[in-house]
Amino acid sequence: MGSDDSYEFTDYSLDQEQLEYIEEVLDDDLIQAGVHSVLLIDMAGNIIAQKDNGHCDHDVYSLAALASANFAAVDTMAKIVGEEEFSLLFHKGENENIHFSKVHSEFLLITIFGKDVTLGLLRLKVNEVVEKIRGLWE
Repeated sequence: MGSDDSYEFTDYSLDQEQLEYIEEVLDDDLIQAGVHSVLLIDMAGNIIAQKDNGHCDHDVYSLAALASANFAAVDTMAKIVGEEEFSLLFHKGENENIHFSKVHSEFLLITIFGKDVTLGLLRLKVNEVVEKIRGLWE
């Protein structure tokens, strides 16, 4: 973090106002829709923004690091089978599900949700959030 309170990335930076906007979007569009927890991370596994419903006690730092590594592994598998990338991943559990979506070459959105949120609704909401976050650089 620099003296101007902005995060520097390979091609992008976010100032405090943009970070607050991202957190507001995560809360309004995902947490209010029933998602348990959502993280925006960089591809190195650093948490950029995080919101939850107040009932989550996940180790988000370990989750972010593992999600980054998982996404990198799947990206390599995509190339092996001739795909440019797999832009989203979904893991279904008995009580919790995890959805990963690539926001940009620098960012990954991780969403944790339960049985009360359908995958279809989640994908719709995640797509809306991704577009809003991408809009910060347009």
